[in-house]
Amino acid sequence: MIRRMVHDFVDKEVAPNAAAWDHGATFPHDVWAKMGELGLMGLLFPEKDGGSGADTVSYALALEELGRGSAGLGLSYEAHVSLGATPLHMFGTEEQKARWLLPCARGTMIAAFGLTEPNAGSDAGGTQTTAVLDGDQWVINGSKCFITNASIAGVLIITAVTDKGQGTRGISNIIIPGDAPGLKVGKKYDKLGLKASDTAELSFEDCRVPRDNLLGARGAGFKQFLAVLDGGRIGVAALSVGIGQACLEAAGRYAKERVQFGQPIAKFQAIQFKLADMATGVEAARLLTLRAAWLRDRGQRCTREASMAKLVASEMCVKSSLEAIQIHGGYGYMQEYPVERYLRDAKLMEIGEGTSEIQRLVIARECGF
Repeated sequence: MIRRMVHDFVDKEVAPNAAAWDHGATFPHDVWAKMGELGLMGLLFPEKDGGSGADTVSYALALEELGRGSAGLGLSYEAHVSLGATPLHMFGTEEQKARWLLPCARGTMIAAFGLTEPNAGSDAGGTQTTAVLDGDQWVINGSKCFITNASIAGVLIITAVTDKGQGTRGISNIIIPGDAPGLKVGKKYDKLGLKASDTAELSFEDCRVPRDNLLGARGAGFKQFLAVLDGGRIGVAALSVGIGQACLEAAGRYAKERVQFGQPIAKFQAIQFKLADMATGVEAARLLTLRAAWLRDRGQRCTREASMAKLVASEMCVKSSLEAIQIHGGYGYMQEYPVERYLRDAKLMEIGEGTSEIQRLVIARECGF
């Protein structure tokens, strides 16, 4: 039922506008508000926290459908739910949930997660942003880069070193209001793809927040965001499946319509093989993603499965977008058709929330190699 609802919403409100959002690098606030009214922002959270009380499988299905229509909008949704609001749900106090999670789950506030820094990407333990206690306030200095929802967020969860010399045990997560003094949002990035998604730099210059804005235990930030990233990787996998599905549908339609040598090109074995491989890849990635989501819903460890899903799905959607362009031929290279956008959007799936190389390291480690 959730998939059907989001599918219909995407066909009506998202897909017809996706190209315009991409060309204008525009974040669709009006459509975002409608998603909140549908209850999509709170799928992962209990009703007492403003959510819908659904589960990770439901969220993955919704995210796949959004990715099918606009991967840019889907990415902002994934970052809001998986990375921004989920840490509040997992580690926040009741007071923090009431103040921050409740509006995020209802869609009246946008959340972001600040992990990546200029010198701390794949090496997330290399965080250099610092938070020092000054009375009952944290004083934060440093910077973050490539932060999704940065300039539109009402609340951010950021990683910072609270105990120098302790390595990853000295990293904590801190809640930063979007209007906190000393928080500065840099210029939005001019990106290859996913242009409907807001992405910018953040800097902290003696940024002050209350001591009570510490999320969970001091020094537990590294373990916290590793747990959060399992869910985030399931989200990126679902988004990748959505892009792959969009590629398959677009290529299939075009192949049936395009006539060469007296028949639709879908009748040629070379094209049929491409479509068959695309369909198989999408379905395999979908099943891996839903399995990881199912394990997470059961409270079971799913680090390996989430990384497998993210790896397979992200590489599948890049390959599918390339094949979709190839099937379109020269038209696939033109903005008149959506497949060139799918390729531009797909590439980040192999980079964000852990590169393909990092996923392979995680999988090897989790398999005991």
